[in-house]
Amino acid sequence: MDQAAFIAQYATNRLNTNSLKWDALAERYGDKDLIAMWVADMEFKVPTAVTDALTARVAHGIYGYSYTPDSYYEAFFNWEQDRHGLTLQKDWLRFGTGVVNSLYALVNTYTQPGDGVLILTPVYYPFFNAIQDNHRQLVTSELTNTAGHYTIDFDDVERKIKANEVRLFIQCSPHNPVGRIWTVAEETRLLALCEQYHVLVISDEIHQDIEIDPDDHPFVSALTVADGRFADRVIVVNSPSKTFNVACLLNSHVIIPNDVLRQQYDAFNTRNNQTEVNVLGQTAGEAAYRSGAAWLDQILAIVRANYHYLRTELAAHAPKIVVAELQGTYLTWLDIRGYIAPEYTREFIQAKCGLAVDFGEWFSANDQGFVRLNLATDPKYVQRAVQNIITCLDQLTK
Repeated sequence: MDQAAFIAQYATNRLNTNSLKWDALAERYGDKDLIAMWVADMEFKVPTAVTDALTARVAHGIYGYSYTPDSYYEAFFNWEQDRHGLTLQKDWLRFGTGVVNSLYALVNTYTQPGDGVLILTPVYYPFFNAIQDNHRQLVTSELTNTAGHYTIDFDDVERKIKANEVRLFIQCSPHNPVGRIWTVAEETRLLALCEQYHVLVISDEIHQDIEIDPDDHPFVSALTVADGRFADRVIVVNSPSKTFNVACLLNSHVIIPNDVLRQQYDAFNTRNNQTEVNVLGQTAGEAAYRSGAAWLDQILAIVRANYHYLRTELAAHAPKIVVAELQGTYLTWLDIRGYIAPEYTREFIQAKCGLAVDFGEWFSANDQGFVRLNLATDPKYVQRAVQNIITCLDQLTK
């Protein structure tokens, strides 16, 4: 199927569907008529195989207590092996209702109030919440930004770990919002530091399947680094939600290879989280992992085209906007400080350009003047957003 045909079949208007992204604009931004470029989900229907599997399951008419079938493990494990060379075992896997909810549980399982928890900023803002809401000590190391290419300041990471007696590091891989896929060398050095200082690692790999240029920048799971050398000190959280646009079917994974850590997690959940699996979420996830690869390839092609369009148009008409190098995720990170004073970012982007975006200061206090835009959407929204920015900048200079 060519891209135009795919968009015609799968792109859809989400207004009046209780969509957080579109129908909550008045509540969240004070303007219902903005172009929604914020929440990290898509304007594309799920793979047909997912709809068919859900339709068949709904037709049964009973949604009583269920367990995870072996077929789910098989589909998910084959996906991880085929796409990322990651070999998993059934007893490593636990289920959650979402990665953010799992982060909260993991912080509470493995740390105590007052313990230092490290994150690399700017980063997805629920990371901050999972630490601060649970009264842990927030420790941040700012990524180094060189003309839109972000790198880890390893010396600063080591200083922060030592100075704050960090117990836990929450990694974002691929990194939201700056779009980096960490290299094997970066992952090895980072995980070796955590090993040296006895820091447990939680690796949020929810965007693992969104590779913009997999030949040059392939995703590397923390569990596979150095032939699994660090796996005993790593817990991975991921989900089909970002890959297949099924976030509100509430099905995610917590992967814990280490027996002792897994026992601790189970003990925490016995006391605090007595829930069952989501039968519809797992039905959708299994169908997606079995039959969703071709659909995902189309989505990735659209994201790449949207990114190329945005980058090319802004380079031609607004060259002082710095577009971060997008290697992973479908979220692009723009530095507009070359034109707009940071304190006027919201006024410009929202009031003048008519866009609902995630603002930089949500990801780090140091990043006012940046915005994050979602590219996993119908190209018409990306084109309108980019042209609105160009037009409004042009008006400012006249």
